[in-house]
Amino acid sequence: MDISIRGYIKDNFKNSNDEEIKDSIESSLKEKAEETLPGMGVFFELVWQNSSEAERNNIITYIKKGLN
Repeated sequence: MDISIRGYIKDNFKNSNDEEIKDSIESSLKEKAEETLPGMGVFFELVWQNSSEAERNNIITYIKKGLN
């Protein structure tokens, strides 16, 4: 069986409003469940792909701060 996690996540959220997406992210972070990591990765991929070079540099700075 060939399942596209990216496709599933995108299809699952494509008609969601801002609050639904925010709630999903916040609950995933709060629960700290490993199962939510692929979905968060898809969200991050979308952010990265739609960010300017300056925004990407800021994202990297935020990640580095979080790792310290």
